[in-house]
Amino acid sequence: MSDDLPGLDLTRLREHLDAELPGLISGPLTGQLVQGGRSNLTYIVGDGARQWVVRRPPLGHVLATAHDMGREHRVMSALAGTSVPVPRTHLMCQDDGVLGAPFYVMEYVPGTVYRSPELTASLTVEQRRDLSLRLIDVLADLHTLDPEQVGLGDFGRPDGFLERQVRRWSKQLAASRSRELADIDRLAELLGARVPTTRRSGIVHGDYRLDNVLVGESLEISAVLDWEMATLGDPLTDVGLLAVYWEGLDGIENNPIAKGIGPEYEFPPVRELWQRYAERSGIDLSDVEWYRAFGFFKLAVISEGIHYRYAHGQTVGDGFEHIGALVPHLVSQGLSALDEEA
Repeated sequence: MSDDLPGLDLTRLREHLDAELPGLISGPLTGQLVQGGRSNLTYIVGDGARQWVVRRPPLGHVLATAHDMGREHRVMSALAGTSVPVPRTHLMCQDDGVLGAPFYVMEYVPGTVYRSPELTASLTVEQRRDLSLRLIDVLADLHTLDPEQVGLGDFGRPDGFLERQVRRWSKQLAASRSRELADIDRLAELLGARVPTTRRSGIVHGDYRLDNVLVGESLEISAVLDWEMATLGDPLTDVGLLAVYWEGLDGIENNPIAKGIGPEYEFPPVRELWQRYAERSGIDLSDVEWYRAFGFFKLAVISEGIHYRYAHGQTVGDGFEHIGALVPHLVSQGLSALDEEA
């Protein structure tokens, strides 16, 4: 395996693709690790004429169900041809013997991932608002799709979804717990005690945010990426988590997941996005603060898992040394959101 591409053996990949998709590749494969991801590893590979994207789980410590390649592949394949833009999928491989873990291959979609203040600074204020509304419109479109009509009727269990989510992320926390974290258990308990009634079930992305989409030259959303946590359930969990990324991470020194979005960067406030979403989807947002609090809890658990892998030398990329310091802030913000909800 190449030292330059941890987790991706280009020779083994080429052999597998030649066997499964003869004629797809016309020359020697080259590849690069895409920087910026905090979870699954993403590579761009090419043969000199075309490019593709390969996705696989992170190296080392992997939480159960948290990096499900088959899940990503299935939902993107199902959404092809809908109003939700996704890359075309080419191949899913469940055989760990090829790359050491399951992986899939999809088309390369050109576009910009706005993942930093430097990138969003290139947009005018009008463009920032336009892009924000397009982002929330795609989310509303996703949530109003009929799962049965796209072949995802058995993709999850909507009944009891919120209760299971609180339990699931509490278990994920226990699996990555390596230090004392003040108030995180209290946040989980309060969330479990105040679970709202789901008003509509649908397809949930699980980590919807600006830097998980590709943006085209005309500021259209050209592809929604990173479907590893997609399921059927309460779509407002996506709305709550987007609010966390939009306004819940400002003012943090050395913030490794600051993306240059939200009102402090002259993007519209999250409440304007909520209003747009409600109008487009017809979903009632009266309990949205609970969903925002749950978003803080979920992101805290994800961040703690990344901190665990970083501390044990089991992750790839830059900026991980600061991720652990973010967790207490997320917990505090989650408790504050519950105070507003109450």
